[in-house]
Amino acid sequence: MAGGVRYNDRSFRTGKESDPMNTFSWIFLALLLLDLAIQGWLARRQIRTVRAHRDRVPEPFTGTIEGATHRRAADYTVAKTRFGRLEAGYGALILLGWTLGGGVEAVDRLWRGLELPPLAVGTGMVLSVLLIGSLLELPTSAWRTFVLEQRFGFNRTTPGLFVGDLLKGALLTLLLGGPLVAVVLWLMEVAGPLWWVWAWGVWFGFSLLMMWAWPTLIAPLFNRFEPLEDEALKSRIEALLREAGFRSSGIFVMDGSRRSAHGNAYFTGLGGNKRIVFFDTLLRQLSPDEIEAVLAHELGHFRRHHVRKRLAGMAGIALAGLALLGWLMEQPWFYQGLGYHLPGPGVHVALVLFMLASPVFSFFLSPLLAWLSRRQEFEADEFAARLRGPHHLVEALVKLYAENAATLTPDPLYSAFHDSHPPAPVRVRHLQRLAEGAS
Repeated sequence: MAGGVRYNDRSFRTGKESDPMNTFSWIFLALLLLDLAIQGWLARRQIRTVRAHRDRVPEPFTGTIEGATHRRAADYTVAKTRFGRLEAGYGALILLGWTLGGGVEAVDRLWRGLELPPLAVGTGMVLSVLLIGSLLELPTSAWRTFVLEQRFGFNRTTPGLFVGDLLKGALLTLLLGGPLVAVVLWLMEVAGPLWWVWAWGVWFGFSLLMMWAWPTLIAPLFNRFEPLEDEALKSRIEALLREAGFRSSGIFVMDGSRRSAHGNAYFTGLGGNKRIVFFDTLLRQLSPDEIEAVLAHELGHFRRHHVRKRLAGMAGIALAGLALLGWLMEQPWFYQGLGYHLPGPGVHVALVLFMLASPVFSFFLSPLLAWLSRRQEFEADEFAARLRGPHHLVEALVKLYAENAATLTPDPLYSAFHDSHPPAPVRVRHLQRLAEGAS
């Protein structure tokens, strides 16, 4: 089979007889430790910066945000940053367990022992790694929800709801992820040297289908969506949508308060299946003028084609990643370097190892991706300022920063790596300059 790679018929052996650590192992380990060191250094900078400004509300928020609110946001940020540092260390241990610790090899050995057809072995192994990974992350997820968020008064999730979400997520992984994984593995085996092009097409089509189906078929499994009942506000929003040229299949209120006190608004869907969604918490926090301003910002992402650009960027990264995987899966050192030593590794092993290891290498792209995202946020703010003026958006942002306990004084370098939105003072000053330029 030209270009094909059979599950149990590799032309090479990874070899237990060789050194269990090769050059690629040391490169992987060094980069993982470097990632952790950079994240720890950035976290220390963030904590130090936020603490240094804890007792003084920065400009331009003086007079609009109380000192107690600012101190609470600082304490919340420090607690989240500390936990994030521990979470990163725990995640690194899990990753080492899967790779150099032999976890992937152990799971694959179990599935091989069942003597099922190769495609069933591969699909089952990939899904097992995904589900076991979710279980391993359960302690940090529970701590974040029931300890960290609870401590600062944001958590509304009950244990029953938490467990229900986990079970629903696992079921969706099996029902939706299972067929996708099976098709991709089948293409990896039979589609020849350019299998990655066909696999990319399947993945991209699946992503578009999920974007279309999410508002009406998937999201309602986790939240209730009710049509907006406030007729006056609904009329104002519909006028704004017409002015922005946005066609929506409805304006809905989501019961975000079932899980958290944080507020948000967004549009979701694809084509004619797009929805405007407001968290019920946001509607209680903002005035109608401020709600319009927040929605105008979200519409700015639509009008400036940010969704298309992000989708195109994601598609390009996925295509490049699959092409790289197509080369790596033929290299014995790739498997051995990531702790897999059984003879005849299947294509599913290559896929799992690549999914596990790639974040270690892509970590250094974080500042670039965050910069691109912040640039789009500025563009969306500018659109909202032209459509409804900047003042109401500033007022809305101030309220949301206060209600969500978002820090007003992040460390610039930490923000450059982690924040998809510009820091609060920078964003508000940008809007104020737009107001000055319009006056």
